[in-house]
Amino acid sequence: MPAATTAMFALPFAFAQHPQPDVLNAALRELFIAREAEGARYANPNPYTVRNAQLFESHFDLFHWPEACIAQLSEFCLSNLMRVIGELNGYNLATLRKIDVATDAWFHITRRNGHFGVHNHPMASWSGVYCVSPGRNDADQPGSGRLNFINPHSINSMYLDPGNVFLREPYQRASYGFDLVPGQLILFPSGVLHHVLPFYGEGERITVAFNCSFRQRES
Repeated sequence: MPAATTAMFALPFAFAQHPQPDVLNAALRELFIAREAEGARYANPNPYTVRNAQLFESHFDLFHWPEACIAQLSEFCLSNLMRVIGELNGYNLATLRKIDVATDAWFHITRRNGHFGVHNHPMASWSGVYCVSPGRNDADQPGSGRLNFINPHSINSMYLDPGNVFLREPYQRASYGFDLVPGQLILFPSGVLHHVLPFYGEGERITVAFNCSFRQRES
């Protein structure tokens, strides 16, 4: 019998698209630009990931703000995430209702030449990114502002020869990058290293990021 292959050690990513993001994103943009203008009042006071002055990062309490647009965004993001963890873990609705979620959430506004360094999110199991605006990119700047995920199996590239250099999906070791579109939501395991490539476009690249940890109640 010939040898059989199977995929092992896979990572789950999930994707959703807001059905009508224009009104929501306009309200979010207006709110975020106003909060950015207040400077230190809403800026993250203790940044730890490499970034530059062209990127503004807010406090991590975004999903607790009282504005209606924030409540709508939080509902869209967290309801999609709960469906994903229910499917992946085999939880029924009764079980999901006993799971409490704790979140950190914040926004980024990135202008020309802004970037965000390689990082992951300790003390969380799931993270997400929602796109408010990707900014306006020139056609001659491919990859501008791209959200890039580093393949955790890339260490296997320490030795390459004809036996492994051209492995096809799902076994390839390349990173995955996403050029975000308005209303797009990406959900991923918090331990995956990722970064934002330099943004060379016009206007603002605006995203919301969040981390989630979970606790199951007895009743």
